[in-house]
Amino acid sequence: MDHADASQVCGEVLDEVERTVIGDREFFETVLTAVLADGHALLEDVPGTGKTLTARTLSTALGLEFNRIQFTPDLLPADITGTHVFNEKDREFEFSEGPIFANVVLADEINRAPPKTQAALLEAMEEEQVSVDGTTHELPSPFFVLATQNPVEQEGTFQLPEAQVDRFTVKTSMGYPDRDGELELIDRRADRTEKAPDAESMVDRETVADLQTVPETVDVQKNVREYIVDLGRETRQDSRVDVGVSPRGVQRFFEAARARAVLSGRSFVAPDDVQAVAQSVLAHRLVLTGEAQVRDTEKSEVIEAVLDRVAVPEMDG
Repeated sequence: MDHADASQVCGEVLDEVERTVIGDREFFETVLTAVLADGHALLEDVPGTGKTLTARTLSTALGLEFNRIQFTPDLLPADITGTHVFNEKDREFEFSEGPIFANVVLADEINRAPPKTQAALLEAMEEEQVSVDGTTHELPSPFFVLATQNPVEQEGTFQLPEAQVDRFTVKTSMGYPDRDGELELIDRRADRTEKAPDAESMVDRETVADLQTVPETVDVQKNVREYIVDLGRETRQDSRVDVGVSPRGVQRFFEAARARAVLSGRSFVAPDDVQAVAQSVLAHRLVLTGEAQVRDTEKSEVIEAVLDRVAVPEMDG
């Protein structure tokens, strides 16, 4: 599959998601960028904005198996990964797969589960496998986690450590729909005789796997590579930042920029691609100083300042 074909397929998937879910296309593009980059996405949003519907619709449009895990304070690692159960007929233990064995996993309200359970999920995200009682089990491929957390209600939650947040390729927010979007929601609900639109599969699992290989063929000129590295390093120099973007974060930045180029149908990464993914890839990796937090400094403000300070490279040819 070449870059133009991949871009067309991605456009068809996005059109199908947009037809079913009322939301901003840029948000859907950000989530699909994480899929193309073979990464994972973290959504921080208030309840009722359509996060679950987005995850379910995206998995359907991509022709992938979907599972939803509702995170709660009493959720155990085995509730996610699975466990060995005794088979009375064969008189032996056999492995019963947990809900994490799917192509697309919605980890709903991930910050409600205790750290040990969070760690089990995040280990699976990193390794794409789980180990139960000393036996390793490979997860399905492709494997994509879409985790959500509520930024408002913090009672009874366990905040994700910065090292674990760093494992998400992108962090983004769906936000509220505009006025026309909310009116359409009401219109759909008002007409009881008409069923709300359901998504259809636009591709299959094999095609998604092919799509994920296309970013690997995208050319990134030396000066654009330097631009990516310099942006990451500049976050560490900002006086409002205690801990800047890690080297792993810079690698994810590079991968996301290549994926964004594929969405645009290009065989090379342009500075526009880098800037388009900067906020969603970099902001959640920052740890602000105590003074900056007291001043209610937004991480997005820091990224905007970094983008302003680092010179944009010129493209050759």
